Formats: sequence, structure tokens, C-alpha cells
Amino acid sequence: MRIEDIRCWVVEAEHPAHPYRWRKGLAGSGDGTPADRKPLKAVIRMDTDAGIIGAIEVANAWGAMSLVDRRLKCLVGENPLLTERLWTLIWEIDRIEEIPMPHLGIVDLLAWDIKAKAAGMPLYQLLGGHDRRVPAYASTVTWASMGDYERHIKECIDAGFTAFKLHAWGDAKADAALSRNLRRWAGPDADLMFDGSAGWDYVTALQFGRVLEAEGFLWYEEPMREFELGSYRKLCDALDIPVLAAETSDGCHWNMASWIQAGALDMARTSTFYKGGLTGAVKIAHLAEAHGMRAQVHGMGLANAQLCAAIRNNDYYEQLVISSEQIAGLGALGPLAIEGGMLTVSDRPGIGFDFDWERIEATAVARA
Repeated sequence: MRIEDIRCWVVEAEHPAHPYRWRKGLAGSGDGTPADRKPLKAVIRMDTDAGIIGAIEVANAWGAMSLVDRRLKCLVGENPLLTERLWTLIWEIDRIEEIPMPHLGIVDLLAWDIKAKAAGMPLYQLLGGHDRRVPAYASTVTWASMGDYERHIKECIDAGFTAFKLHAWGDAKADAALSRNLRRWAGPDADLMFDGSAGWDYVTALQFGRVLEAEGFLWYEEPMREFELGSYRKLCDALDIPVLAAETSDGCHWNMASWIQAGALDMARTSTFYKGGLTGAVKIAHLAEAHGMRAQVHGMGLANAQLCAAIRNNDYYEQLVISSEQIAGLGALGPLAIEGGMLTVSDRPGIGFDFDWERIEATAVARA
């Protein structure tokens, strides 16, 4: 099999149906497009001489189109089934191009989509295969008040969730009170997590980590920016609660090896969109497992769902919870539906994107 073409269309999308915010200082939902204009996304397609196509969509549409137009055409003629070879070639391009992290996995995801369709197998089985039934945790946005958190957490409990992660305000005192309340609301048996969204220095991270330890949280995620491994190492040494890190660090498994060697984390973060697609994400999962560590999958989406079902050392699928309406509709998300706190991963071959190509061609604002 050979790649015949890689094409990109920039198309209009919709603003988020359920807008949300993060802690003070961080951008919220959406990509910053003004309300009077529609945001844009890129739809990317890989064609083969066997008639099998791979297709995905990504954000940062203009950057993706530029990458396809200037760099990825050189892969025409390669075999899309050789995913390891293609993944290595992308990293060669990255050496000069400095490809944005969310775009490092474009070719890899397209190739795995084709590979699964050619094999007639679901992706999670091709990647190893563990369990297509994956527990989900309710991952909060940052709500305005303690009352909002209590109401929405209880809605999540009623929806069947038994695990919960806080994205809080970034105020250590207020966040500590919220964390204690979460334990009270969710009960003694719930798995609880806290995501600091890289908001604190070492001293605050250490003090707050002891609050989470007292409440028996499962993990403490990204309390500081992921630049200085020495501070993370000190934090891991000082705390008993597992520190989950390396979510936003570049360099895939090479960089993760440095984190592990430095003793700067207790659990590794992996994902298809920050770690070079499925190939990179699985490399990190296996590297972590070889060191006796869990590799928690970061974020939602069709590809991440397949990853969750493929590996053994991940605990949960992350499901963002935003509003009462959105929580009530989690069972109506098709292949990503959450029912009774569980995700049943699709067993259809491929990643699962389904595009109307005639409409995309007719409505695209740009193409490569």
C-alpha cells in the first residue's frame, strides 16, 4: 500500500455549545475567535492506492494547512502501514520545522486510521488491547462558587460517576476548602484528583499537596510549570500522594525518560494530541509500565478513547463536565457516550471520524 496524497481543508466550525473557564490567568473554552466570527478547524485526509482513506480533524487550522502544504507532501509514496517509519520521519521533519505539539501526531493518526480499516479491526486491539469498557472520571471546569461545585458534583454522582477531578480557582486556601468538601460530597470510596494547572511555585505546591494527602486523593496533577525537574523531584520526595506530570512537555518518550530518571513524577501523562499520536502515546505508556508507573491518559476524544482501551496502566477516561445540561447529555455522545460512569469504546475499525467530503469541498475557506 502507498500514500497517494495528503490533503487539508480549512472549514468553519461552531463556538462551544457549553462555554467554560479555567482558573484566573488561563484562557477558557474556544480558541479566542470573536463571537461574530466562526472558529476554524482543519480536516486532513490521507489517500492510498488501495482506496482506503484516513481522516481526522485538528485545531489551529492555518498551521495545520501550512504543515500539510509545505512538509507532509514529501510522504507521498510511503507505506501508511509502516506507522513506526512514518512516526520517525515526522520527527526528522520536526528537527527543522519545530512542529507544534498538537500537530506532531497528524500523520500518525491518519496512518493508524488506515491501518485499522485495512485490518478490519478496532484500533485498541491493534495497539495491544486491554478492555473496551473504561471507567470515566468527571473532570470539572472552574465554576464560580462552592455551591456550583457541590451542585454539579452531585449531578455527576447521580449520573453514575465514582471518580472526580477538580480544576479549581488557583487560590490555595479556597482550593483546600473545596478539596475537603469534595471528599465529603463524594464519600470515602471515591477516587479524587486535583489538577493545579501549573499555577503554583514549589512552596505552595508542597503545602497544598499535604492537604490532598490528608483527604486521600489518588493523584496530584501538574501543580507547577513543567520546566524545572528539580522542583518536581523535591515535591515527589516530600509527598506521599502520587504526583502526575509531564502533560505539556515536548519530546514524547525521550523527554519522559528524563522525567523518570530524575524521579520528578510518580505517574506519567500520555495523550494522542500532545505526544505524537497513538505511536508516541503508547511508547510513553510502555515506558512508564517498565518503571512500575501508571500512564494516565489526558483528555477526551475518539483517539484517546481507543488509547484508554488499549493500555493496561491507565485508570480512567477523562470526561470534562461543564454544566447541568451538558452533564445530563453525556449519554447521548454516540461513540463517546458515558453511561453509569463508564465509556464503552467503539469497536469499529479506525478512529471514527466520518466526514461529508462533498460538503467539505464545497464549503472550505481554504485547501492544500
